[in-house]
Amino acid sequence: MPFSFDWHDDKAASNLIKHGISFGEARSVFLDPLRIDIDASREEDGELRRKTTGLLAGRLFSVVYTLRDDVHWIISARRANPKEIRTYVQR
Repeated sequence: MPFSFDWHDDKAASNLIKHGISFGEARSVFLDPLRIDIDASREEDGELRRKTTGLLAGRLFSVVYTLRDDVHWIISARRANPKEIRTYVQR
């Protein structure tokens, strides 16, 4: 994998329960050469966040992350919503 990843184990466990995808699996979204990566920062988060949307096992997923010393810290991962799917397909 060309990127380094990390995450908080408690957050990863709750994400798996809520969205049915592990952060370990979510890393593969970054391998999609056609993925879309956008700014996902919100003032209340207090940090710069990015969202990448790409294919994983034939389905679109969105992964929110932040960069810390060249490490991609995964914050959440879930199936892409209809707007994210349209954006990915129509570009």
